[in-house]
Amino acid sequence: MRRLRREARRAHQRVTNIVRARTMHEVRVAGKYSGTPPSTRRTSDSEVQVHVGCSGWYYWHWKGLFYPQEVSTSQWFDYYARKFQTVELNAPFYSWPTESTLKTWLKQVGHRKFIYCVKVCELITHIKRFQGTKSLVRDFGVIADVLGPRLGCLLFQLPPSLHYSLAALKRIVSQLEHHRTNVVEFRHRSWWNDAVFKAFRDAGIVFCSCSGPGLPDELIKTADDVYIRFHGIKQWYRHDYSSQELADWAKRIHDSGASRVWAYFNNERNGFAIRNARKLQRLL
Repeated sequence: MRRLRREARRAHQRVTNIVRARTMHEVRVAGKYSGTPPSTRRTSDSEVQVHVGCSGWYYWHWKGLFYPQEVSTSQWFDYYARKFQTVELNAPFYSWPTESTLKTWLKQVGHRKFIYCVKVCELITHIKRFQGTKSLVRDFGVIADVLGPRLGCLLFQLPPSLHYSLAALKRIVSQLEHHRTNVVEFRHRSWWNDAVFKAFRDAGIVFCSCSGPGLPDELIKTADDVYIRFHGIKQWYRHDYSSQELADWAKRIHDSGASRVWAYFNNERNGFAIRNARKLQRLL
């Protein structure tokens, strides 16, 4: 019964995403946020920005593990933001954000030095798989214009069923807006190849280093930024990274020479993400 409810909810979200994307398209065409300063921020040659956080902050099972029992859910973001200065938002992947949602994100940050990275809606990456999505990519880019300096990167995660092909690579590279900080995460190991790395370097696209089962355990740098997602090594979302495993990643990050580092933990089961993110923070 629970599975059926979840499938019904997901089906409804997919229909709603089409409507929300159309609304965002109208906002873009109207030029409502065309004068917003770009969200891309560059550092000086000597400055390295390190952003470490979790992939999401609103997990019910974190109550008592991370959030004290007496802290209400309405205060969870404030509590999270006292521990971390960034979060990767996975919810937009399932549900295309509305303007009001974006304003809520800005309001809850307030005057903190806090940055969001936003996972792009599955309508682009999984449903259409970058087939004729140039306009949709620009429509989703309105989110970057609204968030301005509160946005770090746009994360495009492709499904594991999408294997490397030159046509797919060209499709992805040609449809991204290259004035934004775009990160592309692949889930099939065929994408770890020199043709992809070169195309990304030429276009300034960030190749997502993905720590996950069956994927190459290495840091790939194709731009000034490096972006790492920690999902788990043997099991998705359940792995508790050891001190040595995190130390190895910290060394790779230091050795990369990146000007900006984005590292997010998606191993949210049992609160592993929180503990591992804090450890990596200290190492970096």
